[in-house]
Amino acid sequence: MPVPEVLTMGRIGVDLYPRQIGVPLAEVRTFGKFLGGSATNVAVAAARHGRRAAVITRVGADPFGDYLRTALRDFGVDDRYVSAVEGLPTPVTFCEIFPPDRFPLYFYRYPKAPDLEIYPSELDMAAIRSADIFWVTGTGLSASPSREATLAALKERDRSGTTVFDLDWRPMFWSSPAEARPWYTEALRYTTVAVGNVDETEIAVGERDPARAAAALLDAGVELAVVKQGPAGVSAATRTGTAYARACEVEVVNGLGAGDAFGGALCHGLLAGWDLGATIHFANAAGALVATRLACADAMPTEAEVRELLDGAGHD
Repeated sequence: MPVPEVLTMGRIGVDLYPRQIGVPLAEVRTFGKFLGGSATNVAVAAARHGRRAAVITRVGADPFGDYLRTALRDFGVDDRYVSAVEGLPTPVTFCEIFPPDRFPLYFYRYPKAPDLEIYPSELDMAAIRSADIFWVTGTGLSASPSREATLAALKERDRSGTTVFDLDWRPMFWSSPAEARPWYTEALRYTTVAVGNVDETEIAVGERDPARAAAALLDAGVELAVVKQGPAGVSAATRTGTAYARACEVEVVNGLGAGDAFGGALCHGLLAGWDLGATIHFANAAGALVATRLACADAMPTEAEVRELLDGAGHD
């Protein structure tokens, strides 16, 4: 089978999103079922842009796990690196939807999520070395053996091609920021691109100011630092230049998944060889589009849809 252009590694699960917007979870009567999980959503987003995408993850040996593998294939994402774990249920995530900026998440990943049961010995290191873009997440560092597998993959990759670290700070998966910081520091040693919001850059490098955070990430060894700032837009920096995209004006339905759409679009722009400004504007618009839709994976836009939004906003 062909080598993936975008190979991600990390979280997967079933998202159960309320059909009633602006209603507390205790009062919601009906839900929609969707494929979810940040690394998985990034792979779906990349596939929507026509990229060969695959994800390294694990599901439960249960009907929800079967659903997720089928959904991946339906989205055009290669599921050959998805395996089942006996005795651990496939995770389920609920959210509440209070536009424009409150979307609480409730993770049911007990007693342990299968995607944290990835072992170094199970990894296809040849595929990890060969993928044009390899994408890992902070959640993958939060527990063993996934932590060791993530770091082993990064070391095997050894900064070849484009190696992306999605800072992906989820405090409920860690005992404290102090526990996470050394592992983030270690992962950055093998990373060429770092992507995160200001909360996440604070965990990774102790900086919330976007310019200082980008500088600290570059000092840590990355070649491209992307700092997402919500309504304040997104900035990106290399050692030779910077780019900035202001927030797109859209009517927000559900902000969850916007960052993953950004990630998939970022991969598309990097693979296409666009300049930094064009790549960041495109990724920013892709995230904004998903924020206007209910779901995450199902909502990932095509390039034509992103171009339409950019044209309406006056961007090339």
